[in-house]
Amino acid sequence: MKLWLVPCFLMLRAAGFAQSTVSGIVFDKNSSARIARVGVKNLTSGKSVYNSLKGEFSIDAKVGDKLAFSQPEHFSDTISVKDFEPLAVYLKPVAIQLMEVTIKGKNLSPDKQLENTKREYNKLYGPSNNPDLLNLGPGGVGLSIDALYNMFSRSGRNAEKLRGIIDAEYKQKVIDYRFNKAFVQGITHLEEPKLTDFMQKYRPGYYLVTTAGDYEFISYIRNNLKRYLRRPRAYEVPPLPEIKLDVN
Repeated sequence: MKLWLVPCFLMLRAAGFAQSTVSGIVFDKNSSARIARVGVKNLTSGKSVYNSLKGEFSIDAKVGDKLAFSQPEHFSDTISVKDFEPLAVYLKPVAIQLMEVTIKGKNLSPDKQLENTKREYNKLYGPSNNPDLLNLGPGGVGLSIDALYNMFSRSGRNAEKLRGIIDAEYKQKVIDYRFNKAFVQGITHLEEPKLTDFMQKYRPGYYLVTTAGDYEFISYIRNNLKRYLRRPRAYEVPPLPEIKLDVN
């Protein structure tokens, strides 16, 4: 080997082991949104940094180094540096976040709607249960109170029936508020018309909706999804028998 080639060979070899900068962006695996406050550590060199509020990071590394990514609300992940192209890192969230739901036509929770309804119909919910003082106001829960009042205004017992109807609809609104299409689709990934079919067949009860934590409620949906995928036609109402009329 010629002597002048030795320095060139050593320089090329040193360049192969020289550290460079690896950059990239960290995303949420479910929503594809950028994640901030992610710790990025080069496990080979021990150097660590945090990414920016835009989810971007930059850290010294070389090919073969291992980078660990950690964030309190997501599972950690480790990748190996193969080249110096920008990285797109996806971290899986620890728990699925419940989506905020807005009821069409109202920005009120079911509890707030019921509170407004009780205030509008305070005599109905009060000790006198006097239906003569019922007035339909803007805080109603969506029932046609005028029509119901005409049906049930004959006695205090009928006023009690009206109150029962309002309370029953409140419970259904509570179920709809939590068991909504956006949330269920985010867990099941079902598309229409299967999404509506699944939600109708496996609609939870009021007690489960109001007592189950996030983990328990999500598990309920996932377990029923497995049943639905195994037997999608279960719980279907059989078609009515065809009746032929003899017109002779």
